[in-house]
Amino acid sequence: MLEVIKTGLETSIQDWPGRQGYLKCGFPWSGPMDHWSFRLANVLVGNAPGTAGLECQFIGPSLRFTADAVFALTGADMQAKLDGVPVPTWESVAAKAGQVLEMAFPKVGARAYFAIAGGIENEVFFGSRATFNKGGLGGMGGHAIKVGQTLPVGAGGNGVAGRRVKPEARPVFVTDKRWNVEVCAGPNDDWIDEAGQQRFLTTDWKLSSKSDRGGFRLEGPEWTFTDKAHNKLPEHGSDPANIVDHGYPLGAINLAGQTPIILVNDWPDGGGFINPYTVPGCAFWKLGQSKPGEIYHFQQISVVDAQAEARRITALCTESSIETL
Repeated sequence: MLEVIKTGLETSIQDWPGRQGYLKCGFPWSGPMDHWSFRLANVLVGNAPGTAGLECQFIGPSLRFTADAVFALTGADMQAKLDGVPVPTWESVAAKAGQVLEMAFPKVGARAYFAIAGGIENEVFFGSRATFNKGGLGGMGGHAIKVGQTLPVGAGGNGVAGRRVKPEARPVFVTDKRWNVEVCAGPNDDWIDEAGQQRFLTTDWKLSSKSDRGGFRLEGPEWTFTDKAHNKLPEHGSDPANIVDHGYPLGAINLAGQTPIILVNDWPDGGGFINPYTVPGCAFWKLGQSKPGEIYHFQQISVVDAQAEARRITALCTESSIETL
């Protein structure tokens, strides 16, 4: 098992692709925000790419190993140390029983991913071990990890230390706090006029501190609307951004009045606001590695291009991306 000495900031158990198939019950997918880094961490230690591990955001935890193990850290570099000795990221590392892994603040990026050979074996709820913290589902008792808890590790892990993700197979995090994020038009882009759409695609948008795993709130200019947003039936609501309640896709840029909110992993599944654009899954790793105060510039791509990029990333999250040191 792993003993939790310090929790970090809402460190949570996640698996990939998460709790799919239960939106009709009000349960989002959850899962890791940067699924590229998460999957590679598992591949490093010999697990299937979607095996349960830890998502560590902004401040990492401290964990004690109760048995010999092989683990890996990917994603943000949280200056990890094993019994005081620096631990490399993107590599598999051996730990002895009793050793303590300590993580701090990220030097680059926002979220680190911890995988251990055998995976974390917390209880499965609705087909997933992923934590939905707001809904009290999954994880360890329906919440992020807590001090004093022990995290069960699966038996039979076949991890080997001394393996590394090839540099060309890793996501590249920005160092200037400016992210180019892909979006696809729709489902409600026809409610925004041409000037409003151009403004959205040419403006710098700041990620607000009022953001979490349910939604990333953006700060920027006001939106302008087409005639159908102003002259509509009463059941659509009075605000131009209001619409008859409908489903929200994951990644939708949900326009709550004049405030765009990117709906991320623990998102609400529907409501009465329009969604002019959607961030596709292939770009979610950028959201997961950005911090409040950083800047997004949105680039429109086609659904076909988004699907091709998703397939490219999936192909990288395999043994072909691993080399032996």
